[in-house]
Amino acid sequence: MPSGKNEWWRDAVIYQVYPRSFSDSDGDGLGDIPGILNRVNYLDNLGVDAIWISPFYDSPLLDGGYDVADYRLVDPRLGEVSDIEDLLAAAHSKGMKIFMDIVPNHTSSEHAWFQEVLRSEPGSPAWDRYVIKEGKGSNHELPPTNWQSVFHGDAWSPLVLANGEKTKYWYLHIFDSSQPDVNWENPEVRAEFEDILRFWFDLGIDGFRIDVAHGLIKDQSFPDINYDSIPEQELLGEPILTPFWDQDGVHEVYRSWRKLADSYDPPRVFCGETSAPSPERLALYQRPDELHTSFNFDYLRAGFDAAKLKTSVDATLLNHKLVSAPATWVLSNHDIVRHATRLAPGQSEHPTIMPTPENADRGLSRARAATLFTLGLPGSTYLYQGEELGLPEVLDLPGDARQDPVWFRTQGKELGRDGCRVPIPWSGDIPSYGFGPGENSWLPQPDSWQNLSVQAQESGDTTLNFYRDALAKRREEPATGDGELEWRMDEFTIANDSVLAYRRPHPTQPLTCIMNTDDGMWKVPQIFGTDVLVASGPEVAVVDSGDGEHLVIGPETCVWVRG
Repeated sequence: MPSGKNEWWRDAVIYQVYPRSFSDSDGDGLGDIPGILNRVNYLDNLGVDAIWISPFYDSPLLDGGYDVADYRLVDPRLGEVSDIEDLLAAAHSKGMKIFMDIVPNHTSSEHAWFQEVLRSEPGSPAWDRYVIKEGKGSNHELPPTNWQSVFHGDAWSPLVLANGEKTKYWYLHIFDSSQPDVNWENPEVRAEFEDILRFWFDLGIDGFRIDVAHGLIKDQSFPDINYDSIPEQELLGEPILTPFWDQDGVHEVYRSWRKLADSYDPPRVFCGETSAPSPERLALYQRPDELHTSFNFDYLRAGFDAAKLKTSVDATLLNHKLVSAPATWVLSNHDIVRHATRLAPGQSEHPTIMPTPENADRGLSRARAATLFTLGLPGSTYLYQGEELGLPEVLDLPGDARQDPVWFRTQGKELGRDGCRVPIPWSGDIPSYGFGPGENSWLPQPDSWQNLSVQAQESGDTTLNFYRDALAKRREEPATGDGELEWRMDEFTIANDSVLAYRRPHPTQPLTCIMNTDDGMWKVPQIFGTDVLVASGPEVAVVDSGDGEHLVIGPETCVWVRG
């Protein structure tokens, strides 16, 4: 049920657009802002409340746009600022909000600020805008700390000036070497980013998703890390305590940003890409004077495991309630393996091996079930482009097509994130399946995607129509969205650890969500009723086994029932 006018974000469904891969308007193989504008009706018909657009700033695109050269310009390959104004007008006319990314942890090495560093002397104001320190060793030949990049390898690179002069200094880049970290201890940095926020807010942007929201502040003692005591980490693996993640000082930044957002009418909104070591730490970012919401990676990591999902839901709701904030749920995004593949049997042990056809089908069934389960939870939900088509991760991209810095920094040992960023198919039987007017797409699409296109899924029992139905029901049902949740597993006739059931209470129209994570059929106790509102799969039936009618749910299936 929709929240108040100024608190729409508490229960919104937000659709993530990765602009290079969504829709190409001019046939150059890159998705662009006019392409998004051409698909506003599609998103409106899908039933989402807002659109979050990954970075479209001017960028050398060495990290998919997260390497920003100018925060007030649109990359000319993707459009111009006037296209954003047109998109805002079109989305707002449909009642949809627009979020965009802000990337405050680092800039591109081609940003004017860093170029000034390369042309100036140590101790200049330009140098203080970035994290630059003397190297260790007799000749400063070693990095200042042993910190490792999220993209693998050292997190420090030698600073070589524009004239080729080598210095004794190193600059920090928690991500790629083309993405130097800015120094958030510098008041000029703080003032600049607030001015960037103001620029886009004045244009009409409704809110920002904050990239690496937990990473701005670094421990100023710059201690080494005992990596031997830390399990090997994936890009979005379990969060770990480091001198550059989740430092207490970051909250001061967001208190200042919240004051700025609240000064607008209506107030603007923030969502943090916030990875914290516990639900308690995550909730701190959602205190009333900080961010409105944050991504919940603990829930994403729970997989298709009933016990882990319940534990994550309980911890998330409890800790968010303590700060009067809504939870935010997400299953896929541009940084992780698509959940249609990630949830397939065996993928947690062998994430880069192509699932068998049978396991791929089960992965999609699990993904649809997990999606329906998620859409019924209290709070807001983020969807990633193409998940409504059931798109799998593309694991077999050729090496010469890959562009993720993770692929290059590991010499091909890790695939990186290109597989979830392949341009989505819209229609037709020739490349690029309607992605653009030509046959080009910046990453090649699998031949099988012809059958997964929007056009191919317009009719019948398709994943696209399942999403449309589920989102329509979520909007119609007064019990969904923000509010309370009551677990109902204690009402099972026979205990079943593989089934989760929760009730969303309402005086006249309560709703119960039941998910079977097992690979066998499950007979639902009579008390739950048989009035099915929406189901994630076809194996749902009403049977009478002599003791009255029961609902039977198929393997790896989720349903919403009245009551």
